[in-house]
Order: sequence, then structure tokens, then C-alpha cells
Amino acid sequence: MNTLVLAETAQAVQLNSTQLGISVVASIVVLILLVTVAKLHPFVSLLLSSLVVGIGSGYGPVATVESFSTTFGSTMASVGILVGLGAMLGRVLMDTGAADSIVDTLLAKTSTRMIPWTMALIGALIGLPMFFEVGLVVLVPVIILITRRSKLPLMRVAIPTLAGLSVMHACMPPQPGPLAALSCFKNGSVGVTMMFGLPIAVITAALVGPLFSKFAAQWVPVGAPANFDTGKGRVDADGNPVTAKPPFALSVLCILVPAILMLGNAIFEIAAPDQANSSALYAQVFAFFGKPAIALATAVIFAMIVLGRTTHMTWKAVNDSLKAALPPIAGILLIVGAGGGYKGVLVDTGIGEIIGKFVESSSISIFLLAWIIAAFVRVATGSATVAIITTAGILGPVVDQMGVTAPAIALLVIAIGAGSVFLSHVNDAGFWLIKEYFGLEVGETFKTWTVLECLLSVVVLALVMICSIFVPLV
Repeated sequence: MNTLVLAETAQAVQLNSTQLGISVVASIVVLILLVTVAKLHPFVSLLLSSLVVGIGSGYGPVATVESFSTTFGSTMASVGILVGLGAMLGRVLMDTGAADSIVDTLLAKTSTRMIPWTMALIGALIGLPMFFEVGLVVLVPVIILITRRSKLPLMRVAIPTLAGLSVMHACMPPQPGPLAALSCFKNGSVGVTMMFGLPIAVITAALVGPLFSKFAAQWVPVGAPANFDTGKGRVDADGNPVTAKPPFALSVLCILVPAILMLGNAIFEIAAPDQANSSALYAQVFAFFGKPAIALATAVIFAMIVLGRTTHMTWKAVNDSLKAALPPIAGILLIVGAGGGYKGVLVDTGIGEIIGKFVESSSISIFLLAWIIAAFVRVATGSATVAIITTAGILGPVVDQMGVTAPAIALLVIAIGAGSVFLSHVNDAGFWLIKEYFGLEVGETFKTWTVLECLLSVVVLALVMICSIFVPLV
């Protein structure tokens, strides 16, 4: 194995730098054209783009396929498990009514004036374990219902909620984008990323959502769509209605279990680095339950047991929720795996050395560079996931070569996530989801959703740059 790695490294070093650089740029252009013009599935687009950079750089077709396949497998081994467990947890929260319990409790204690801030909090809480699209489906009926009851403009309720959902999707594990980015860096830590990502995401959502909603409500003064059904009847897997809802505190605990376990291990590693790797039982317990896969699996089992018992759902009904969670994420898993394969080809061809020299010789911050690359790919392709995995794949070799610290990698992942949500427009499926759900015109969607995404992206980047002042890079 070591001989093979050394051989690949030697081959990568011997590749012509100019030819390699041109092939990388060409692969990105091909990726963009395939996704946007040809409308080809991102999985196939990433596979073909990997062949472009591998063959075009002189790395060789066989070596390119082997590199892609190997890294695809390793990415799925790390990220695929987490994405699957995260989807399961989100589905259990939905089907047991835990998500409804959180929303209803928070709104019952909120005045009309505080609704925008409460909705930002709800969006962030729901967005922590659920994918953006799933969270949107869950919260749209709530947004419409609250708009009608409070008689507030639609944008005063919708924009803060979307801010919470979107910023969590971009910055916080176990969302697939941040997880995929972390898998590209050797020293990446899910716990440390959550430690930085949570306060950055909460501050951003609390500031941007409620404040921008005032302007959005003036620019697009619309109310709730008249033809939208806000019924939220829940049924179990057998079609029987489920009316019981779990307590608010228990529902929130189920969401926070993975965060508590991973953050606990991260804090232990920082506070007692000498003991973190010891064979002592307490150290092994911290390390075991702090592993992202174990933390999420623990949360899923915990939620199944306590939420199922509280709502009197049968074990079969709760278990069927897990089955229902997996088919919708099949495409996401393939895209993330293909992104890992693309990254593997970039690593083995030696592009990291070229970019590393550019980063070292230029005065531009690596965090700003990551944001710029991610934003460019996002605007061009319309996919936050493609933007994240492309950018992380390009910068992964650079970061590993420089020996960047875990806290700095966490900030880098957050910066990449921030760039991946910049300027959502007509090539983004989320753009059309927002437009159709809220009955907006294309121009109105630009004034509200597109501007919101730009503001979230820039504010997160600004907070990352501020944090980077106090975090050692290497």
C-alpha cells in the first residue's frame, strides 16, 4: 500500500503543471456545462469531469478510474453513513410530531412583534437535523398558518424561517454539504466544526432573517397564498391518525443528542489533549460516543424509543419511518460520493501543489479563496452540494500539505458552505421551490430569496474572517 501511494505521488509530481492546470479548469467548465446546459445528473457530470482532469493532465485513464473508485468508496464509508442516519432522525422527528411540538410550543409563547425572531429560531432548530428541502416541507404550512393568524406580511414570517433553515444547511454537520467538505481534509473534526458553526449560524440567522424581512416585506408586500392547505394531519405507517405529540423538551433533546455527544468529545479533546487518546475507560467512552456515526445512531435509537412511546406509535410504524427516509437521499449520496471521487482524482494528479504555491505566494486569505471558489461554482451550477464538494476537493490537498489546524479547517468548511449558498437563482431547484410554495413571481423571488441567500453568505463569511484572527492557521 505504501509503495502504491509513493508511486502515485511520484507520478503526480512528474505531471506538467501547465497541462494539469488547464485540465482542472477544463474539468470545472465541463462540470458547469453538463449540469446547467445539458441538465445531466450531477453524479454523471462529476464522473465525466473527473475523467477530463485525469486524462487531460496525463494521469492516465485507468489510473483515473481507479482513483475515482477508491475515493468514492472511502467517501461513502464516512459521509454516506452520516447522511443516512441524519435523514432517518429527521423523518422520525416529523412522523412522531416532535417537529410540530417544537413549532407549536415556541409560537404559543411568542408575541406578534417577536414572531420573526421566533421563526428564525424554529428554522434553525428544524434545520439542524433535517435537509433543507425536508425542513421546508415541514415548515411551509406553519409559515402560512402563522401569517394568516398574525396578519403579518408573508415575508416577515417566511424570510426568518428560511434564513434559519438555509444557514444550518450550509454550515452545520450533520448536513451532507459540511460533512462532504470535512471528508476532504485529514484533520477535519465534526465536533470542532459544530462548535464554530453553531454560534456563527445562529448569529447570522438571528440578524439577517428578522432584519432583512422588514425590507423584503416592503419590496414584496404579499400575504399568505389563498389556495394553500395548512392541514398537518399526521398518520402512522398503517394510515391511522396520530394526534399525540411529544413534550417540547423531549423533542428538542432528540435534536440535540448528536450535537451534545460530538461537542462533548470535542471539548474533552481540547481541555485534556493528553488524556484524549489514552486507553482509560472514560476516554474511550468519550471517543466512542463522540464519533459522528455513533452519535447520530444513538440519537436515532433514542428518538425511536422515547418519541414512539410518548406518541403511542407502534415499533413497526416508527421503524417504517426509517425505511421511508432512505429513498429520497439516494441521489444525494451518489452526488456526495462522486464529489469524493472527483476530489481523489484532483489529489492524485497533484493539483494541490499548484494551488498551494498560489495560496502561499498570494496575499489572499485561504478562507476568502474558498468562499470565492464555492460561490463561483454555486452561481454557475445552481447546486450547493456540487459547489461544496468541488471546492473542498480542490483545496483538500492544499490544506493537508500546509498542515492546517482542526479549528482552521472548521472555519474553512463554514466559509465553503457560505459560498455554496450565494446568489440562488433560476438554475437552483430551491429557487423554484420557494417561488411555487409562496406563490411568488420570478422577480419577487429574486428580491426576497436570492437577496436573502446573498446576505447569509456574506455575513457568515464576515464572521469566519473575524474568527480566523484568533485561530492559528497551522
